Amino acid sequence: MENLVFNDLTIEVGEPVSGKIRLDWKGKSNDRQPRKILDPFFVTICDAAKEMQSAIEMHFEDLEYFNSSTITAIIQLIQDLRNKQVPLEIVYDQTMKWQKLSFDALKIFEKKQEGLLKISAIE
Repeated sequence: MENLVFNDLTIEVGEPVSGKIRLDWKGKSNDRQPRKILDPFFVTICDAAKEMQSAIEMHFEDLEYFNSSTITAIIQLIQDLRNKQVPLEIVYDQTMKWQKLSFDALKIFEKKQEGLLKISAIE
């Protein structure tokens, strides 16, 4: 699996370790229509995780910013992974106010995901 580089955004794909595929988000996701690029990338990652029976671990600690269009793409990914029964862990930096607000709002999905979604904050 290859890294994604799109405008100011880079998503680095780590080698699967301990049953997890790690995605490190870096830079900024500020495109008005990020789903054009993110959706095909997510399909590839999701299919690989399903095939390898792996979870996906997404790290946002090094992400400077994402817009509302990006959060919409992430919500769609959460739903797609749930349908495919692929576990997802989201890790964010709660000292960044915008990340805390964004990911705290997504915690409502944790309760609906039957253990398939975990949202964790680091300090």
